[in-house]
Amino acid sequence: MTVMPAGNPGFFRGYRSSSPTKIQTRQDPSERFETIMSSLDDTLQANLQLVHERINSAARSAQRTADVVLLVAVSKTFTAEAVVAAARCGQRDFGENYVQEAVDKMAQVRALAPALALRWHFIGPIQSNKTRAIAEHFDWVQSVDRMKVAQRLSEQRPPDRPPLNMLLQVNISGEASKGGVVPDEVPALATAIAALPRLSLRGLMAIPEPETAPARQRVPFARMRQLFDDLRADGLKLDTLSMGMSGDLEAAIAEGSTMVRVGTAIFGKRQ
Repeated sequence: MTVMPAGNPGFFRGYRSSSPTKIQTRQDPSERFETIMSSLDDTLQANLQLVHERINSAARSAQRTADVVLLVAVSKTFTAEAVVAAARCGQRDFGENYVQEAVDKMAQVRALAPALALRWHFIGPIQSNKTRAIAEHFDWVQSVDRMKVAQRLSEQRPPDRPPLNMLLQVNISGEASKGGVVPDEVPALATAIAALPRLSLRGLMAIPEPETAPARQRVPFARMRQLFDDLRADGLKLDTLSMGMSGDLEAAIAEGSTMVRVGTAIFGKRQ
């Protein structure tokens, strides 16, 4: 079959679209599901392979091993079937931005593939009235930037679940349009959050201002690495630096990223 490249939205538009063809109407639902999943498997396998090749190449160039960089597939706005297909290709970590969409998708994934053990990362802005759902359903939350939110997540994390893995989002480029704590306030906030029960502060996350030149992309990532190293030197037991997306993961890995969040290069363009 012809594999469509990452970034081509046509494949997913075709999957989501409406009326079945004559061939599809002759298939029973289970056959049609397997046909869809087979196409998704082929497409996502190719896209995931290309992303892993980029990660491996960037790690080698930085004299690092690729196994220290975790790939989070950003599945926001894509279907549960797309998540299952990516999981069938070996992907285990998925990032979501919208709480209700994510909770619904998790249930759909469990219904489609009950045996799958996935890790879910919340990576979007956090509203106070959404913290309970995040605390109850997610394994990681990467976008904490206020003590109030951290306290609510701590209080609302179910006692029968492992501690919620947490990253502080840093507004490393100083953009008014983005969330995140300013760098000067990170040490005090990190120290306070590290003391909260039922949470495990793992490190930092950032979404720098977009740049196209690799040298300019590296500048905010280098500042993040320095901030991360300073916190570790102060005694915080941190191990995760989440930075780098489809357009700049090479620069992020060069500056020490241990986690990259990739959506478009895996699932294609969002509508």
